Amino acid sequence: MNKEHSSVLKAWEATMRKTQAAKKRANSIFGITSMMNVAQNDVEDDTDKNVSTSDETYFAEKILPNGDYYTGQWHDNFPDGQGKYLWTDGCIYIGEWHKGKTMGRGRFTWPSGASYEGEFKTGYMDGTGIYIGANGDTYKGQWVMNLKHGHGIMHYSNGDSYDGEWRRGLQVGQGKYQWKNKNYYVGEWKNGVIFGKGTFVWNNGNKYEGFWEDGMPKGNGTYQWPGGSFYVGNWSKDPDEQNGTYYPSESSSAADLEWDPTTVYTDLANCKICHGERVSIMPSQKRLAMWYSTKGGDRPRRLSVDGRASVGVERPLDKTSLWESDGDGNSLREVRRDLDYELYDDTNPKFNLGLPLKVPKLGKRQGETISKGHRNYELMLNLQLGIRHSVGRPAPAIGFDLKASAFDPKEKIWTRFPPEGSKYTPPHQSCEFRWKDYCPVVFRTLRKLFKVDPADYMISICGNDALRELSSPGKSGSFFYLTNDDRYMIKTMKKSETKVFLRMLSAYYNHCRSFDNTLVIKYYGLHCVKLTGPAQKKVRFIIMGNLLRSDFTIHRRFDLKGSSLGRITDKADSEIDNITILKDLDLNFIFKLQKSWFQEFCWQIDRDCEFLEQERTMDYSLLVGLHFREISPNGELMPCERRNSQNDATHRTNMDQLLQDPKSWASIKLGTNMPTRVERTVRKPELELQLVGERTGECYEVVMFFGIIDILQDYDITKKLEHAYKSIQYDPTSISAVDPKQYSRRFRDFIFKVFAEDI
Repeated sequence: MNKEHSSVLKAWEATMRKTQAAKKRANSIFGITSMMNVAQNDVEDDTDKNVSTSDETYFAEKILPNGDYYTGQWHDNFPDGQGKYLWTDGCIYIGEWHKGKTMGRGRFTWPSGASYEGEFKTGYMDGTGIYIGANGDTYKGQWVMNLKHGHGIMHYSNGDSYDGEWRRGLQVGQGKYQWKNKNYYVGEWKNGVIFGKGTFVWNNGNKYEGFWEDGMPKGNGTYQWPGGSFYVGNWSKDPDEQNGTYYPSESSSAADLEWDPTTVYTDLANCKICHGERVSIMPSQKRLAMWYSTKGGDRPRRLSVDGRASVGVERPLDKTSLWESDGDGNSLREVRRDLDYELYDDTNPKFNLGLPLKVPKLGKRQGETISKGHRNYELMLNLQLGIRHSVGRPAPAIGFDLKASAFDPKEKIWTRFPPEGSKYTPPHQSCEFRWKDYCPVVFRTLRKLFKVDPADYMISICGNDALRELSSPGKSGSFFYLTNDDRYMIKTMKKSETKVFLRMLSAYYNHCRSFDNTLVIKYYGLHCVKLTGPAQKKVRFIIMGNLLRSDFTIHRRFDLKGSSLGRITDKADSEIDNITILKDLDLNFIFKLQKSWFQEFCWQIDRDCEFLEQERTMDYSLLVGLHFREISPNGELMPCERRNSQNDATHRTNMDQLLQDPKSWASIKLGTNMPTRVERTVRKPELELQLVGERTGECYEVVMFFGIIDILQDYDITKKLEHAYKSIQYDPTSISAVDPKQYSRRFRDFIFKVFAEDI
C-alpha cells in the first residue's frame, strides 16, 4: 500500500472515531433518527482527490460524513466504474458500480467472514456467483435478487450437498441431495422439500423409487434390495392406507417376508434436509452514505447506509418543494410537457400525462347484508345449513390420488332437511328443502389441496355473520354473495354451467394438483338447494375464493380479456370508486414484475391457457387488483421518483427483509400480495380504442393481486350465434365471443403486452 493510500485509511479511521459521539446522539448509525445540521467540514478536506467539475469520470478517495470510506472511479457525484466501498460495520464491496449502485462483477464480504463473488444488479446479488458462508456453506450458481434462483450447487458445512434447481432460495424442480453418510435422493422438489417423483438410495444399496409428498413416500412406489427382492405398493404414513406386495428373490430367506414397510419412514426421519445459515444483512441493504455535490454546492444528493438516515443530512427532503419546481421557477410538469410529450387539452388523465392520477374515492362495503325479511334470507339459511352438514359430516381420510368414479357427474349425495330435524340434520327455522352435494370427495380433496381448514371454512360461510348479496346480478344473470370476512364468494349457477364444470372437473383437479401457482380461480364446492312445494325450484351454486380479499385497500380493479368491443366502463370519472370494475379500454398501466416472477408468470399463463383451451372454454378474464403504496395528502398517487430518498431506502430495506424471511414468503405467491411496480400509460384521443397505451416511464409502487376468473363459459351454440351476429357489425377480432383457440391466443397476446419484466 502506498503512503498516500495509507494516509487516507488513517484519516478514515480517525473519522470513524470522531463520529462515534454523533452516532450515539443519532441512536447509532443503524437507527432511524437522522442528525440535522451537521457541518460539511465533518468531511476531511484532503480526502477528495483529483476533483473534477466536468462530466468525465475521475478517481476519488472519500471519507463520508458517517465514517464510510470509498476509493475508485467517480462520476456525477456517484461511484461509477471500478471502486471499493468500506462500511463502518465492516462490510466491504470491491467491484463495478453504475450510478452509485453495485452493478456488474464484484466481491462483497461480511464482517462475519462470509463472502459473495459474482454478478450484481442494482445492488442485489443477481446473475451467477459464489457465496461462502461464515460456517463454511458454499453455493455456486445462479441468483436473482439475493436469492438462489436457477441451477446451483450447494455444499453444506455438515458434509451434505445439493446439485439442482432453485427457486427463490429453495429447492424446486429436479435436483440431487446427498447426505454425509452417502445416502442420496434424485428427483423432484417443491419449496425445499422432496415432493413428486424421485429415487432415494441408501448407503447399503437399498432403494425406493416412486412418488413423494412432504419428504416421505406417498402414492405408488417400489422398494428394492441389492439381492433382487422388491416390494411394490401404495405408500402412506397412515397404516390403513399402506398396502403392497413383496416379491422375494431366489436367495431370500423366510425372515425377509416379515419386513415392515413402515421402517422406511423411520429411516427417512433421520435424513434431514440442511437449509444452511441465514444472512442477516444483504448487499442491497447496504445503502451508500450521503455526500455533497461538487457541482451543485452543498445540496445533499443521497441518504444513508442500510436504508436509514445517516449523519450529514442538513434538513428533511420535502416531497413537494423537491418535485414541484426545477429551481428556475418552472414547474417540472411544464418542463416534462414541453420536452417529452405532446399533450392534448383533455380532462381525462388516461389521455393527458399532465393530469396527476388520484386515488379513487372509497366506495361503500360491497353487498347488501341478507337479514331477516330479505327475499333470499331463507335461501341463505338453507345454504348455511347444507354447508355445515357437508363439511362437518364424518369422512374417511383420503389421499390426493382419486379414483375416476369420484369425478362421475352422477356422484352426488341428496339430503333432506325437514324443519323439525331428522336423524342426520338439525331442526331449523327455514322451510323444508333438499340439499345436493356434487362430487363431494373431489371437493373435500380440493379444499385439502388448497390448504383450507374445515373449521375456518364453516365459520366463514356458516358463522353468526350473515352473507352479503351484491347489488346487481352479473352479465350472465347469476347472483353473487360474499362471506362477511370477504374470504369466499358464492355464485348461483345455470344448469349449463354446472354441466360444463362437472365435465371438466377431473381436468381442473389434475391441473390444480400439478401447478401450485395456477392463476385459475379456486373452487371449493358445488351444491344445489331444491325447495319443496309446487315450484320445486332448484338453485345451484358454486363456492370460490375471493381473489381480491386483502388487508390492503384495493384502489383499482381491472377485468381484462384482450377484446375492445364494449370493454370500457360506462361511469363518469366522478362516479368511479375503488370497487368499480374497470375494463380493457380503461387500463392505463403496464404491470412490471421482477425477473423471476415475470418468467414464472409467463410460464403459468401459458399452462393455464392451454388447459382452458383444451377444455373448450372462453370468455374468461384476468382480474387484477392494485393497492398503491404512496399517496399524497391531497389524494394524488405518488410516482417512485417523487418519494424522498429516505422513504425509498426504507422501502428497499423492507423488501429485503421480506425476501430474507421464508415465513414471510408464505403470504406472497404468484398473483397474491405481490409487491411490485406499475408504469403509467397514456392513449392518444384519436386512438381511443387501442388496447395498450404508450408507456411514460412514470412508475408507482403497488401491492398486486390477480387471477383468471369466469372459466365456465362453453363455446356453445349461443356464443357461436353471438359471434356470427356481431361479426357483421364489428371487427371480429374485437368481439369477446370467439373460438376457444382464438380466444386463448388473443388473451395471451394481450396479457403479455400489459405485463413486462421490471428492468
